[in-house]
Amino acid sequence: MILKDFKDKKLSALGLGMMRLPVVDGNDAVVDEKAAAEMIDYAYNNGVNYFDTAWGYHDGNSELVAGKYLSKYPRNSYFLASKFPGYDLSNMDKVEEIFEKQLEKCQTEYFDFYLIHNVYEGNVDEYLNPAHGILAYLLKQKENGRIKHFGFSAHGSVEVMKKFLDVYGPHMEFCQLQLNYMDWHFQDCDKKVALIKDMGIPVWVMEPLRGGKLASASNEMTAELKKMRPNETVPAWAFRFLQAIPEVTMVLSGMSNMEQLKANIETFKEEKPLKEEEFNKIVELIDNEIKKGGLPCTACHYCTSHCPKELPIPELIALYNEHKITGGGFLAPMAVGSMEESRRPANCVGCRSCEQVCPQQIKISEAMSEFSSLIGM
Repeated sequence: MILKDFKDKKLSALGLGMMRLPVVDGNDAVVDEKAAAEMIDYAYNNGVNYFDTAWGYHDGNSELVAGKYLSKYPRNSYFLASKFPGYDLSNMDKVEEIFEKQLEKCQTEYFDFYLIHNVYEGNVDEYLNPAHGILAYLLKQKENGRIKHFGFSAHGSVEVMKKFLDVYGPHMEFCQLQLNYMDWHFQDCDKKVALIKDMGIPVWVMEPLRGGKLASASNEMTAELKKMRPNETVPAWAFRFLQAIPEVTMVLSGMSNMEQLKANIETFKEEKPLKEEEFNKIVELIDNEIKKGGLPCTACHYCTSHCPKELPIPELIALYNEHKITGGGFLAPMAVGSMEESRRPANCVGCRSCEQVCPQQIKISEAMSEFSSLIGM
C-alpha cells in the first residue's frame, strides 16, 4: 500500500469510504454487516488505515458499522473520519448533540479527522452564521483532543469555497473534494485544486470513480485508453489520474463489494501517475462524452431521505442519463416499466425537497418531469 505523509502521520493512499457499503435487498438503510465486516477486515489487513464515515451515510447506520467492526482493532492503528452534517439545515443548531452521538455510535473517544460536511450554495451562509456556534464548538473539541485534525468537504462552486475559507480557512487542515477526470472541467475541479493549493491545504478525494460511472467507459474511449496503457484497467485510469495531481494526499473510494476492494488495493500497491499527455488525453476524451448530455448524480442518496414520495431518485437519474446520452432506446423505458408505479418519475410532485440537499445541485424535479414525458411513465 502506498503511504502518504500528512504532518506526523502516514496515511494509506487509499481510504475506505463507508457511504456505499454492501446492503441487503438493495435497501440503502440496511447494511449487510457480515459482508461489510469482511471488507473492513480485508482493508485493514492489507494496508488501508483510513476509514471515512458520516452521520447520514446509510441512513445513519454507517457510523454504527464503523464503530462495531473497527473497535476490535487497537485505536492507534487506524484513522477514523466523520463529519458534521450541515447539508441538512435542520442540523445547524445541533452540533453538540450530533457530535456526542457520533462518538458514541463510532465507539471512540476521538476522531482523527473531522469535517464540515458538504459546503455548497445552499448551506454556506448558515455554516458562516456564528449564532449556530458550529465553528466555536468544534474548535473547542479540537483543543480538547476529541478532534485531531479539522477539515471540510465541498461540492459548491469556487466562489462558495472562497467565501467559506474566508472564515474557516485558518483552521482547515485538509479539503475533501469530488475530484476525478470527468469533473476536472465539468465541475471546475482544476480551479478548485488551484484554490486549495494556494491555501496550502492538501486535498482528500471523494468520488474518484464518480459513483461508479468511471468504472467503465464507452467502447471508443476504452480503445483509446488501451492504446496508451494496454495493461491498465478502466477503473485504474481514474486512480492514476489522481496520482498525477501533487496536491492529492488521500483517495477515498466507496467500495460496495470485495471484488472492488481487492482490485483497488492492488492498484494502490504502486504509483503509476499519468504522464502529461495521458492526463490531457483522458480529460479530452471525457469532455467530448459529456457534451452528449447527462446529469452529474453520484448516487449519494441524500435526496431519497427527503422525498415525500420515496422515489428511488439516483436510480431514476441513472436511467434518465442513459436515455439522454444514448439518444433514447428501449433500456430506460423497460427498466422503469418494471418498477412499481409508485416509484416511477411521474410520481414526482415537484416539491424540490430533494434539491435542497443535493450536493450536485441537480434540478431533480425538472429532470423527473422531462423523463416522465420522454418515456410516458
